[in-house]
Amino acid sequence: MSPRRVVVWGTGNVGRTAIRTVLAHRDLELADVVVHSASKVGRDAGELAAIGATGVLATDDVDAVLGRGPDAVVYAASGDTRPTEALDDVLACLRAGASVVTPAIYALLHPATADPRLRAKVDEACEAGGSSFYVSGIDPGWAQDILPLLVTGVAGQIDEIRMQELFDYSTYDAPEIVREVIGFGKPMDYLPPMLIPSVPTMIWGPMIRTVADGLGVELDDITESIERLALSEPVDTIQGRFDAGTQGAFRFAVTGHIAGEPRIVVEHITRIAPHIAPEWPMPAPGKSGEHRLVVEGRPRLEVSIHATDGTDNPADGGNATAAARLVNVIPVLVDATPGVKGTLDLPPVVGGGLGGELPA
Repeated sequence: MSPRRVVVWGTGNVGRTAIRTVLAHRDLELADVVVHSASKVGRDAGELAAIGATGVLATDDVDAVLGRGPDAVVYAASGDTRPTEALDDVLACLRAGASVVTPAIYALLHPATADPRLRAKVDEACEAGGSSFYVSGIDPGWAQDILPLLVTGVAGQIDEIRMQELFDYSTYDAPEIVREVIGFGKPMDYLPPMLIPSVPTMIWGPMIRTVADGLGVELDDITESIERLALSEPVDTIQGRFDAGTQGAFRFAVTGHIAGEPRIVVEHITRIAPHIAPEWPMPAPGKSGEHRLVVEGRPRLEVSIHATDGTDNPADGGNATAAARLVNVIPVLVDATPGVKGTLDLPPVVGGGLGGELPA
């Protein structure tokens, strides 16, 4: 079978790794790279992804790219601050016959409970193009759907499943997300979009629903709690200064209740610097970030995931895993029936990059 021809749309934190993952995958071929910035147009995809030349030049001509009939698109452009534009881009790809993987449209992480109007709009585009659509990443994504379900296969009595992200954002070079979306450096009377009541449940509730579906149990309800802390002194990071009195840490928990008991929990504990809120759970010593899964019961099980990507920036590891998760899904997604897919709708997904070599 010929390799699937894949477009990577966006060359930010996720897109750069997506380019490398496509190039390393034995069943995929990098067909095009779509960029927004005029300064990136015409540059080699390898230059944008910090590897050797690939011969694929970045373009902003979306019509031409889709006209070449790619099999799939990794949509890595932001959806956090431009949700309408992101959805329009995705629908155009689907109608053109390209299946799409993306971390951008959280509302479709659990298709069965998604807004029916949104689900119908995307399903109609899939039917028109004979394509499929899948939303995932690392968190929300793999660390909170397949990983916990896999680990419960060696569990006995299960009292609680707790899925944690513990992260220090001092090395995360995404100012719009860090300052505007999650609110670090903002006054405490500013309520950042990600921490508006019900938003954590909207984004991470689908992960709880997926785990419940996989375990064959019914949820009573999903609740959330949020706690925020102000900086007691200024902090300087890769993104500049964060002033005393502004938001410096937060934690939230989204909890699924079964038969009246809290059983499935997603918890984020997030800081702008590693020394903030030392009384809260921390990553392992020497690590700036960690995805930790704890299955309380008998036996008690704990799994910690630490990712790096060959750079001095620890945040790159998390971005790399998100991109790789999406890219590795492409072969099974392209072969699936048209429509919006959830994690449990797809067969097991494995990596395709064993022995793959990147341009040096």
